[in-house]
Amino acid sequence: MNILNTFAIFLIPSIVLLLILTPLFPVLRGGMTGAKARRRVVANLSVFVIVCLLGIIIPLSRVSFAAEAAQAAAEPGNLSIVGTNAQALGFLAAGLVTGMACIGSGIAVAAAAPAAIGAVSENANAFGKAIIFVVLGEGIAIYGLLISILIINRL
Repeated sequence: MNILNTFAIFLIPSIVLLLILTPLFPVLRGGMTGAKARRRVVANLSVFVIVCLLGIIIPLSRVSFAAEAAQAAAEPGNLSIVGTNAQALGFLAAGLVTGMACIGSGIAVAAAAPAAIGAVSENANAFGKAIIFVVLGEGIAIYGLLISILIINRL
């Protein structure tokens, strides 16, 4: 039963998104233009916004059930593990460290890689020097991952 719930959590939104986007295929192919295409795009965006709002509102209606489940898990005889706020903030910090380091690494590589390609195209002997700057940018992501592993080990 649990596998079916997990499968449904991923399958149902995918089907809904596909059904919302299906009428846009003729517009994207260029087969439909003008006011009719504009109406179709506006209608699909409206339906998409409504589905997104329902995707937010429906889980929020279950918040009281989650609070009851947390209270039941906190009972002494229950074997469920309930984390503390400090652990939650630790996991949040680990995720932020990894995400921000990867964003910084992407910015560094986006600046260094085209310059390295240009330098190598002008002088093939500059490959070793140019690739070092690209690798330094990628090292930022590895350092972020290392810090997040250290944070998680402390929890």
